[in-house]
Amino acid sequence: MSQDKLKLSKFSDPRIFTLHITWFAFFLTFVMWFSHAPMRDAIMSSFDMTKAQWKALLILNVALTIPSRIVVGMLVDKFGPRHVYSFLLLIAGGLCLFFATAKSYEMLALGRLLMGFIGAGFVIGIRMIGEWFPAKQVGLAEGIYGGWGNFGSAAAAWTLPSLALFFGGESGWRYSIITVGGIAFLYGIFFFINARNTPKGSTYFKPKKSGGLEVSTKKDFYFLIGMTLPMYACLAVLVWKLSPAGVKLLSDGLATGFYIGLAALFVFQVSQIYKVNKDMLKNGCEENQRYKFKQVAILDINYFVTFGSELAVVSMLPGFFIDTFGLSPALAALFGGGFALMNLIARPFGGLVSDKFGRRKTMLIFICGLAIGYFLMGQVGSTWPIWAAVGSTMLCSFFVQSGEGAVFALVPLVKRRLSGQIAGMVGAYGNVGAVTFLTVYSFVDASTFFMVIGASSVIGFVASMFLDEPEGHTVEVLEDGTVQMIEVS
Repeated sequence: MSQDKLKLSKFSDPRIFTLHITWFAFFLTFVMWFSHAPMRDAIMSSFDMTKAQWKALLILNVALTIPSRIVVGMLVDKFGPRHVYSFLLLIAGGLCLFFATAKSYEMLALGRLLMGFIGAGFVIGIRMIGEWFPAKQVGLAEGIYGGWGNFGSAAAAWTLPSLALFFGGESGWRYSIITVGGIAFLYGIFFFINARNTPKGSTYFKPKKSGGLEVSTKKDFYFLIGMTLPMYACLAVLVWKLSPAGVKLLSDGLATGFYIGLAALFVFQVSQIYKVNKDMLKNGCEENQRYKFKQVAILDINYFVTFGSELAVVSMLPGFFIDTFGLSPALAALFGGGFALMNLIARPFGGLVSDKFGRRKTMLIFICGLAIGYFLMGQVGSTWPIWAAVGSTMLCSFFVQSGEGAVFALVPLVKRRLSGQIAGMVGAYGNVGAVTFLTVYSFVDASTFFMVIGASSVIGFVASMFLDEPEGHTVEVLEDGTVQMIEVS
């Protein structure tokens, strides 16, 4: 296959085969993860839910993904994507069954919280695609992987309500989710049999130590700890939303216990980061093993704005169309799914443009377009023609998802052997953004919600101005001590 062109039609090529089976695994995780959103009314009716309780479910759905993406990133770097993706799909099938058979709101909430673990699947494929494609193609390949995978939320919106109607009755939504879980379980077995971590003859680089992200300088060590704090702050917000001050799922005593647990978990994570970087803090880092953690931090911020906003908007958009235009749930799900539909084009486009025209310039353009798109969506109201509202949604989503493609065009190029953990941290920040924006949504109307997201893009734009282009090659050390040069531009 040509090094300059990605020919997707050559399915017999092992790289293309790997790309297709991996994006479909990601696609299934998103169908499961957002299986609740298009069936809001049916689920709310089954449990006689208030809107506040529903909004709490939306936050629960993305909360656990914050720590799970960090953990899964470490597992991928250590055990490889083949084993980790297969295991996640098997577990996800069981979680779908648990959620769909819930008999109380508390059980439903627990199921939705646990299903946030499914959202960590994205991280696994980022490492796998990065292993199989060269630097000149990796942005486009990651964009195809992310775009077609993220399309799973739109596929859920368009198919699950019809599947629920096919099953019929008040339990139709339950059977549709169980069906998706069963497909994912079987696909997990298929993936394990057919996937491979690297091309034949290639080395799968692993971190020297597990438990925390390696950094190169003392300054970066403290920078990493500082960038870890917002993740725990978001989890604390979740506890607060579930406490008596919110939807009253937790008592004051239980909420206090969770706060203490989060503090203890933060201290433990800092200790693990120190353990991994202890030798570096004492003796320094070899020059050929250095990388700039600021690159990771900037990607964190940009994914907070891009994917964080997408997760939040996909969760509330079908309901927004119902409330604003009085549409039926099926039609609202169809129009709401348009936001995720753009993933098929925009995310690969963002990766391709980043490959061809530079990482920093591409990021600045897409973040600016994202701000304009959300400010436009903030003007949508019941007096608008429905076609104009949908058109505004599609325009905004184009820049949002192109920005996501640009972010993950760079992630595999920062440091190869750490790319699972870097992808995990960047991906977790997407969920930090989702929890932040959904928390804002729980207090304001939809118009203000969109405007807040647009305003937050200023942070991403400023951060992107400090982004560095990859320097051509990076160095990795094999387990036997030999050195290998890896192309990154």
